Amino acid sequence: MSTQASAKPDPNRNTVLVMLLVVYIFNFVDRQILSILAAPIQEDLQLDDGEMGLLGGFAFALLYSTVAVPLAALADRTSRSWVIAISLAAWSGFTALCGLAQNFWHIFLARLGVGIGEAGGVAPSYALIGDYFPSEQRARALSFYSLGIPLGSGLGVMLGGYIASTVDWRVAFFTVGLLGVAIVPIFKLLVRDKQKPKVSADNPSTVAPMPALKETAGVLARKKSFWFLSFGAAMSSMLGYGIAFWLPSLLIRSFGFDLVQASQFFGAILLLGGVVGVLAGGVLADRLGGRDRAFYAWVPGVAFFLGAPLFAAGITSAEWQIAFVLFLLPQALAYIWLGPVLSAIQHLVVPAARSTASALFLLINNLIGLGGGIYALGAVSDFLTPTYGDEALRYSMLYSLVLYGGAALLMALAGPALRKDWVAE
Repeated sequence: MSTQASAKPDPNRNTVLVMLLVVYIFNFVDRQILSILAAPIQEDLQLDDGEMGLLGGFAFALLYSTVAVPLAALADRTSRSWVIAISLAAWSGFTALCGLAQNFWHIFLARLGVGIGEAGGVAPSYALIGDYFPSEQRARALSFYSLGIPLGSGLGVMLGGYIASTVDWRVAFFTVGLLGVAIVPIFKLLVRDKQKPKVSADNPSTVAPMPALKETAGVLARKKSFWFLSFGAAMSSMLGYGIAFWLPSLLIRSFGFDLVQASQFFGAILLLGGVVGVLAGGVLADRLGGRDRAFYAWVPGVAFFLGAPLFAAGITSAEWQIAFVLFLLPQALAYIWLGPVLSAIQHLVVPAARSTASALFLLINNLIGLGGGIYALGAVSDFLTPTYGDEALRYSMLYSLVLYGGAALLMALAGPALRKDWVAE
């Protein structure tokens, strides 16, 4: 039995996990609110689908993905909780500034700021969870943290749609941004870093040396499982982020919904399907992964394989009632990968390098998935508009489902590699 597994659990770990979840909810409220506000923003600022895709994807992902690596290295060497707190204040402030935009470039620059701020939030949070929870509980803990994605996305969609329909889309940005700033001092009061690990019992006063960024990158580069997991997750994220951003617009254009109806429909799918999928992924990974490490990749691979045809059925459905059920099932499957893959990434390096390893994974996942997916679906929709008119977005989503096939294949390959690359604690 590992030392960590046998050690008495930290009494504050659940408080830390809940506060990290709250911050992650704000992360995705700020991120996802743009999707439900796309229609009024496009009308007010005269933006096409390609420009909107840049705002939702590339403008955010460019600095979010790249700045995350040095910020994660800084968190590993200084204080993970302080980096998260400062990042929360930064991205919330820039979210509020989005409400002041008067043209494309104003909101583009504000979204860049949101991306810079959120760059310092996720990877250090993964590492803190790795510090507080033992290996055999880590996938479930990371899954609980990852509930911030469906909860934040669902709340962002519902809150944004309500505020935009009753007041103005700008007020929606002001509201969520200022709320995020308000919780910064509460977070810092309740969340503390774990003590740095000791080198050995013979030298208890010396903390373990922190691997350099170059050293951690070199370790990961030599592990096939890292590449399979990263690019498999990136391919799934291209589709996941793309559908999450553009589905409200599809509901308005192809199903005749108004803004509030679209926000309620999509928010319910995110909350119901997302929560079930995230939790199921963590439980399955911890149970099956204890028998064979390969299941940390195989569980997501099966989910992607099953999710593609279900998404296709929902996209091509003509009745919104049927579409709701058909979207609900693949939405759950789309979130299953989070706990297993994030836990596996934590086990590819020594504990001191967890933030950096997570950031390098997120660099690939978000630069390709978030940066490319939203823009690609919007650009393909523009390209198909002369042929399909208002239905172009529906066909853009449909053609993009091939990405799940590629993701499933890469996860299948990652399984055997994980058996060799896993770092025990």
